[in-house]
Amino acid sequence: MRNKAGGSLSLRERALNLLARREHSRAELARKLSPHGEADEIAALLDDLERRKQLSDARYAESLRHTRSGKYGSRRLAHELREKGVGEGLIADAVAVARAGDLAAARAAWAKKFGVLPNDANERARQYRFLLGRGFPAEVVRRVVGGEDD
Repeated sequence: MRNKAGGSLSLRERALNLLARREHSRAELARKLSPHGEADEIAALLDDLERRKQLSDARYAESLRHTRSGKYGSRRLAHELREKGVGEGLIADAVAVARAGDLAAARAAWAKKFGVLPNDANERARQYRFLLGRGFPAEVVRRVVGGEDD
């Protein structure tokens, strides 16, 4: 990347460019900046961005939860947050909120894809796999594919 003057972007400019596009977790941003600076320089920059409230794992977790809600389940959200280096406390908070909407989201995803209850074991297994693959808990999947009402 080059800045308007033709020189290379500073580490701070790179970080701010990335954060301007979307939220990032601290670990994810550190990984993206690692080819452009030393580890201690990156850590100091990330500390400064956090102090200035320009970088926040909590905000990242909330953003990802909001983006994935309605399409994916709480188990997938937890997995993605762990992959991005978010702390377990923040993951637990985001997953607790997501779990409240799992049943409705699973029903919506199921209705969009299938719309009718399975009439044989193969179709039931296919629908189970689809919803499990979307990260919905097994209990929620059983209720949706089994046609159980609240």
